[in-house]
Amino acid sequence: MINFTLNGLDVAVEKGFTLLEAAKFYGIELPTLCYNEALSPYGACRLCLVEVGIPGRSRLVSSCTYPAGEGLYVRTHSNRVIETRKLLIEMYLATCPGSKTIQDLASKYHVTRVRFKQKHEECILCGLCIRMCREQMQAKAIGFVERGGFRRISTPFEKKSEECRLCGGCMYICPACQARCQGPQEKSAVCNACLNLSPPCLERFDEMMCYMDPCVACEQNSRGEKSER
Repeated sequence: MINFTLNGLDVAVEKGFTLLEAAKFYGIELPTLCYNEALSPYGACRLCLVEVGIPGRSRLVSSCTYPAGEGLYVRTHSNRVIETRKLLIEMYLATCPGSKTIQDLASKYHVTRVRFKQKHEECILCGLCIRMCREQMQAKAIGFVERGGFRRISTPFEKKSEECRLCGGCMYICPACQARCQGPQEKSAVCNACLNLSPPCLERFDEMMCYMDPCVACEQNSRGEKSER
């Protein structure tokens, strides 16, 4: 067993667990866009990042690819993690504001503005579709092409793939395919239609937040009731 500290608690997990798997095992929810339990971890979206190390001597790592190690000191919802996570969501909103999945994340983490230029693209390059096609469908019909700002997903040699069986697995797993509830032509990149009221957990517990999903206090606020916290 691997013993380490998770949000101030001494925990133990089996050898081979990643920090994301350890957090999920102990009921701690971390947001992800590029992760799926049935596929190999990729660490592209970085939303599952956690802070590893003692305060002042720590670093941010993607929990889906970082293995749980003996004696680690891990914080999943520190101020540094939350602010970085919100910035990433803001960037994804600017890239793909038409995604309901990303819009829901924005509401959940109270991202209410986008300071980046909107691109209105249809892909966030999370690689889920590629791994689904390769690992589950055994087709390898699509993949990444080009590099840097020109990187995109396409078929080999930009031609119709003979390996593609039109199974739809790539569309099923894509976080950008489901259209936002208010439609694609909204003036603002931020929908926030599902935004709850102020999160009392963050105010009470400082760097820590309630791990219940949905949060009891936030659910009460969303129904118009005053929280007791």
